[in-house]
Amino acid sequence: MALSMIITDTPTTLRTKAWADYALVDSGDGRKLERYGDYLVIRPEPQCWWAPKYPQLWDKADAIFDPQGEDDEGNWRFSRKPAEQWTLSWDKIRFHGRFTNFRHLAFFPEQAANWAWQKEAVAKLDSPRVLNLFGYTGVASLVAAEAGARVTHVDASKKAVAWARENAALSGLSEAPIRWICEDARKYVQREVKRGSKYEGIILDPPKYGRGPTGEVWRLFEDLPEMVHLCAQLLSDEASFLLLNAYAARVSGPALAHLVAEAVGPAKGGRVDYGELTLIEDVKPLKGIKAADIAPREIGLSFFARWMRD
Repeated sequence: MALSMIITDTPTTLRTKAWADYALVDSGDGRKLERYGDYLVIRPEPQCWWAPKYPQLWDKADAIFDPQGEDDEGNWRFSRKPAEQWTLSWDKIRFHGRFTNFRHLAFFPEQAANWAWQKEAVAKLDSPRVLNLFGYTGVASLVAAEAGARVTHVDASKKAVAWARENAALSGLSEAPIRWICEDARKYVQREVKRGSKYEGIILDPPKYGRGPTGEVWRLFEDLPEMVHLCAQLLSDEASFLLLNAYAARVSGPALAHLVAEAVGPAKGGRVDYGELTLIEDVKPLKGIKAADIAPREIGLSFFARWMRD
């Protein structure tokens, strides 16, 4: 018998604000000015249609990313020699920042709002099994492990998994119950379904496009529905959450919510909420700069849907 499923009527905006090692300092003219530890960084952001509040700060940037084409590739320009990596933290988790060739710095700061929610969800459970797919450099995995989860971290990139293990060591979690799996996420999930494996929580944060370690191709719009339905089969009878996040211009929160509801709802019931992750400008500019009389702007960067057991 199918159980009732509730999809929330009103979308939620999860706003990530500045923390000690990160801030969205300013934005405008198709770019954003961010602080990563001691580095002031400029990256493209086409949806920033407004004018910057603090134009005098942009000339102080340590690094500027110049995109090449429509994808995320490009090159960095530096005003001072950058470190190969440097240590940042969020809550109790420590991780390395790095200037990658794909405009980001080895983590996605807007995900801090999801990390906070995930930490609270895991802390309510007794040593839950959590699966993190497309886990990248592992911050979400480490947040879950620190909160008490037994984590399976899956990513197709050997480099990303190596970085994730380094971040675990930085965070004092080298001995935490984390399984590090370098494999195509879809193949791994397909095998887990056949094995009858179960999890109390699943984090699914796929890219728009990607390749597995042996040439497997991932395309979000073609492959996400199957993946979500497979993940639903991995939820145990005691499962508490499935968090789906997606970065793509044609994705919407309601679309993700209805996909999750279809996959999980008939067997588990519960509810699904959905919305957008945003970065909001810091209310305090850099030291020595008087705050402008303009309300902090925010930038929408990804959409999410979350299944939760009532």
